[in-house]
Amino acid sequence: MIQAELSCKPQSGTAAARELFIKAYRLMLLARVLDDKLASLYRSGKIYGGCFLGRGQEALSVACGLSLRKGDVFAPMIRDAAGRLAFGETALDALRTYLGSRLGPMRGREGNVHRGRPKEGLLPMISHLGAMISVVNGILFARRLKGVTGTVGLASIGDGATSTGSFHEALNQAAVEKLPLVLVVANNQYAYSTPNCRQFACRSLADRGIGYGVQAVEVDGTDLAACLEVVGAAVARARAGAGPQLVVAQLLRLCGHGEHDDASYIPEELKRSHVGRDCLEVAAAQLQARGWADAETLAAWRAEAVQQVDDAVATVQREPPPDPAEEDWTAISSRHLIEVFPEPVEPVRPPCAFDLP
Repeated sequence: MIQAELSCKPQSGTAAARELFIKAYRLMLLARVLDDKLASLYRSGKIYGGCFLGRGQEALSVACGLSLRKGDVFAPMIRDAAGRLAFGETALDALRTYLGSRLGPMRGREGNVHRGRPKEGLLPMISHLGAMISVVNGILFARRLKGVTGTVGLASIGDGATSTGSFHEALNQAAVEKLPLVLVVANNQYAYSTPNCRQFACRSLADRGIGYGVQAVEVDGTDLAACLEVVGAAVARARAGAGPQLVVAQLLRLCGHGEHDDASYIPEELKRSHVGRDCLEVAAAQLQARGWADAETLAAWRAEAVQQVDDAVATVQREPPPDPAEEDWTAISSRHLIEVFPEPVEPVRPPCAFDLP
């Protein structure tokens, strides 16, 4: 599992800052190359169902994955390829899920993003509409009851999910119980095709933290350095016992809601604004400005990412699809995950006055 052994808030200009920034950029790059490959496979009819990409969200996403440690819990959403890779998922696992390989984490039964490795803290997504926040809360509360301390749970959602009951109920629960939850909202300006102005009337979604007694901060989601610092600091506060943290990032989804959507409803003016910057291009420019990489190095890193993804695709295409005749079907799509839960116990029903003799 890829983990950040460095603090996500290093002193600017230090060797640690350089190492972390480069690691984050290369994971962002790999996520973008992976997304581009998925889009190509979808258009060529190789992927069935939906195809949802994270273009424009990689800086925020990778900061989430790198801020967590082994033993933490991560509930990514549909655009979190970079965060998943940073937390330990491989491009091979992602492609196995999208292409339906029997060797994937979901054994070829799930066609897009509802995949995970629960034993490693990477939760399979139920829904991107706020449903995973309460799942993370439940895990954190269970650990508290068992006396486990020092771990953090991070849930990612989009701006649209903040209008659901799941979001409000779970955030209130986390606040009341002072759970070590970090809730990261990627405000990509549109919930599918619904703009912010039709979603909420407050100045910023961060203002909602006030009503729940939750510390909330905003961050420029197009700036990798800012995302690493702000998300890293929020995770550190939650780990130190400061209770739930809300992080709201301003960015723009640089693609449609899914590959079936051309995003024609997004104004060109917004695309040309600060929030419409491509975080990958911004990070590359920062690397060059700081003297941490030149154009030749950036090109070499991209070539390595392309080769890694191409190799993974070739591997998956040789793997078998699921075969119902050979599958031992279970309620949990990955049989080996059943060991996470206790063996079922036959419930004991108390006597009833209407029982027959």
